Amino acid sequence: MADRQKNLKHDSVGAWAKRLYFASRAVMDSVLRPYDLGSTQWYVLYQLANEGPTMQRDLVRMLQIERATLSGVVATLVRKGLVDQAPDSDDQRQRMLRITRAGRKLWKELPDPIELILTAAFDGADPAELAIARRVLQVATQRLNQHILKGDQA
Repeated sequence: MADRQKNLKHDSVGAWAKRLYFASRAVMDSVLRPYDLGSTQWYVLYQLANEGPTMQRDLVRMLQIERATLSGVVATLVRKGLVDQAPDSDDQRQRMLRITRAGRKLWKELPDPIELILTAAFDGADPAELAIARRVLQVATQRLNQHILKGDQA
């Protein structure tokens, strides 16, 4: 009985979502490796290339990563000459990030790892089944986030 429950946990929606995440990260890393970029660096460049200058503190929230982790990623991108980091004109303690000319040039050369992942994983899948999967994962994520918030208020 215990083995059956253990097997069910490893074959759950959550377990498969985790496997999909890890497989997606592996594909993303393999696509970006020739460009000497990691996935978080790519997401920072994506934001700056598509949305323009962004406050570093806002990226912490958008990417849902620790401030120290983002600081290291930004420092690496600055060192590579792909991103400029400057004090905000309103609050000198805050940092505004901008993509550089070299960063924009690299961005234009990069393949889109997200498109590659979506095509490889879901090409030919039934749109109705994908809609159900998306809704189930969306609701589960919302419930977990609400659970976390309730715990913070206790």
